[in-house]
Amino acid sequence: MATFVNWSGSLRFTPGQVAAPTTTEEVAQVVRSARADGRRVRPVGQGHSSTPLVRTDDVLLSADAMAGMVTHDPDTLRAEVLPGTRLSEAGTAFHGVGMAMENLGDVDMQAIAGAIATGTHGSGLELPNLSQMLVGGELVTGTGDVLRFGEDVHGRPHPAGLPLDDDDVVRALRVNLGALGVLTSLTLQLVPSFDVHRRDWCTHVDWAVEHFDALARTNRSFDMYWYPRSDIAQVRTLDDPHVEPDIVPPGRQIHDEDLGPSHEIIPNNRDLRFDEMEYMLPYEAGLECFAEVRARIKERHRQDVAWRVLVRTVAADEALISNCYGRPTLTIALLHNAGLPYEEYFGDMEPLLQEYGGRPHWGKKHTMTAADLAPRLPRWDDFQTARQALDPEGVLLNEHLSAVLGVPDPRTEEAR
Repeated sequence: MATFVNWSGSLRFTPGQVAAPTTTEEVAQVVRSARADGRRVRPVGQGHSSTPLVRTDDVLLSADAMAGMVTHDPDTLRAEVLPGTRLSEAGTAFHGVGMAMENLGDVDMQAIAGAIATGTHGSGLELPNLSQMLVGGELVTGTGDVLRFGEDVHGRPHPAGLPLDDDDVVRALRVNLGALGVLTSLTLQLVPSFDVHRRDWCTHVDWAVEHFDALARTNRSFDMYWYPRSDIAQVRTLDDPHVEPDIVPPGRQIHDEDLGPSHEIIPNNRDLRFDEMEYMLPYEAGLECFAEVRARIKERHRQDVAWRVLVRTVAADEALISNCYGRPTLTIALLHNAGLPYEEYFGDMEPLLQEYGGRPHWGKKHTMTAADLAPRLPRWDDFQTARQALDPEGVLLNEHLSAVLGVPDPRTEEAR
């Protein structure tokens, strides 16, 4: 069996079986078979996540063979896509029918189901993470049953025995960690296709911090990259091509000709790979936290860290375990070259990010477990209710999820 290696190279394991189903019924058969044999199933997209969400000794279920746009409706601006569709492919397909995702992140190689499951995000005070596009779809639960939810229920009654109403089922699935089932179809709420103008400047980090709030509030998207060895910050803005920026950073402008469809301009090309830890902080506390992050890196880690610190914003949402639940968010991401030791650096910085009320990005390095997470997420118990209802036997668990969600493996408990 081939070894699975994630995008950064920091996660390697050999599953017992790799399944690549092509239909919902084939997915259901894989889950039912694993359940009957006492094995686990972990769905995987393109392997961009740094956390061991997909690690398994049993069945690794790949979404690669289920990709593409199935239907679209220009009146409602909705489209149905298959789970293995890469964000880059989805952007091109949506643009071809006059629609677009409202926002994108820095990287667009992820499978759309994985991006939604982990709360992948871009930047913008009024722009939520990508999971908020999900309004309906189809799920194979941990029991191997097929559940239609949200807009795709088509007037059918809510499944008997499910303890949450359909709105909360959607909220649970918007950031789901692959712990509730395997998404086999996703109905997304999109927007009309649009162009953006990207501008980048190099300036001093002090100027960027001083004007951060104004930049965040006057641009559609704004982010800041701090380079610890030089105290230079790269300021990036994304706006309507007809809108001139209200605030122009002093210093050298390095990009001013990146103009075009959103799905082509927002993501960056990432040839160099990295490991990453990112925490979502209350917006009002974010810059104070960044000041301490900056001071600690300069004092303890500057000689070893060449990669930047990335600061972005995300709108509040209501997904049950979204790290942006209920609050406007400022994110701080620490990046380190793939292949270099990251444990000491991330381990020293993580408690500081947690001290300011930070919630970890589910797809990036972190060490938090259920006892730490539950007090930080107001609807934690509702997500646990959904997980228990949809996967009562823990078919979709692995060691990492058991720790993160605080759910012991039922089979291990039975063995005792």
